[in-house]
Amino acid sequence: MGNQPLLQLKNLRTSFRIQDDYFAAVDDVSLTVNENEVVAIVGESGCGKSALALSIMGLHQEGRTKLEGNVNFNGRNLLSLSTGEMNKVRGKDIGMIFQDPLTALNPLMTCGKQIEESMTYHTSFTGGEKKERALELLKSVGIPNPGRTYKQYPHELSGGMRQRVVIAVAIACNPSIVIADEPTTALDVTIQAQIMDLLKELQKKNETGIILITHDLGVVAEMADRVAVMYAGEIVELADVHTLFENPLHPYTRSLLNSIPSTTDEKERLHVIQGVVPSLKNLPRKGCRFKNRIEWMDDHEHEENPVLREVEPDHFVRCTCYKNFHFPEEK
Repeated sequence: MGNQPLLQLKNLRTSFRIQDDYFAAVDDVSLTVNENEVVAIVGESGCGKSALALSIMGLHQEGRTKLEGNVNFNGRNLLSLSTGEMNKVRGKDIGMIFQDPLTALNPLMTCGKQIEESMTYHTSFTGGEKKERALELLKSVGIPNPGRTYKQYPHELSGGMRQRVVIAVAIACNPSIVIADEPTTALDVTIQAQIMDLLKELQKKNETGIILITHDLGVVAEMADRVAVMYAGEIVELADVHTLFENPLHPYTRSLLNSIPSTTDEKERLHVIQGVVPSLKNLPRKGCRFKNRIEWMDDHEHEENPVLREVEPDHFVRCTCYKNFHFPEEK
């Protein structure tokens, strides 16, 4: 596995303005993505996964968002680049596969022209070369009739086909990093598997670093090298994929894994994590943010200012509450 760091996030904080105050949706996140590595970011809806992706891409609404910290890529902090400089990075060095292909694609442009668009911007290809490359990309993402799809508009395609076009757009300029934000959300299982194989293939061929944002732990087990578990804007656990599934430590990670239906276990009832992710305004900014959802644990078992600590080589956990954590039914 390539171990050259491609992207390093250091103390990244993304705050959104609500009325007159800013509230951090991504709170002090540090993470490294190496070449030829898939880093999965998992957590419930609303934990800050997509906000993190859009922060790296510089796609948040200006004036309503405050970004702090460092996003280091090729020796530069992306947060300090102007819009023009960032436009040179987006699409060329860092590609993004958006969650909803219907809103990611332009309804008034043919699929072929949309794939060619970033090549127009980032390469010196001639018209003929661009078309050739677009057809080649459509073929490589598993579209059976590239020539026809090239001329079609997004509304003429199924969800799975649109998602493939979005991937073709994202990889058109061979970026060294691809951010895949829930790339299989609305697709059925067979198509999901094909899209995942496609991403794997891409990673192998180009040594691409992939940030995979998902809440599907099955996809994580299959695809990821390392996993960052996010809760309420913070990373609460970070480990390689085997360690995380074999020895999950943080109560939130254990609750997530415990909520997966099992075909072998005789459990009568499915485990449900109590409560919900608190809203941005009501997020407890002090102490363990998961505390309210494991009320059977004593207050003194949580740290006042939980930090991400290395508890065994390359395995990081936030807050000491993991040491005595148990599920209520285990008492």
